Amino acid sequence: MGVKLAAGTAWTDPACPVARTVDLIGDRWSLLIIRDAIDGVTTFTEFHQRLGIARNILTDRLRKLVEHGILDKSATDGRRHTYRLTEAGQDLFTAVVALRQWGERHAFVSGEPHSHLVDGQGRELPELHPLDRDGAPLSAEASHVRKIG
Repeated sequence: MGVKLAAGTAWTDPACPVARTVDLIGDRWSLLIIRDAIDGVTTFTEFHQRLGIARNILTDRLRKLVEHGILDKSATDGRRHTYRLTEAGQDLFTAVVALRQWGERHAFVSGEPHSHLVDGQGRELPELHPLDRDGAPLSAEASHVRKIG
């Protein structure tokens, strides 16, 4: 299942996967909602308490993430809803880990405390690195975008 923009909205750069991703989830609050959903947050109240986001903005971002197929929304009773990552939303885990690891390297001064992402046994995750088809490390200098026609 592919994610989609809301009806009547145009892609910023229709042929670019990065631009389409940013169109779907590129604002601050959407990424933080996805981060918290990965961390197990499922209700409006939990998102609101953890993020400190205005209720109207949270409502809008949750609605858009559901419309775009990144979150599923289900009713738990007459008024409350539960939000869960769809398969497309779960696929964002690697992107969130990459952003986290970039932040650990570049957004903190040496020795400054920050949270740590750990596996089920409490071990920090290894750094993500793109690899070529042969398993060798790949850099920005050693790759390029093949544009379409």
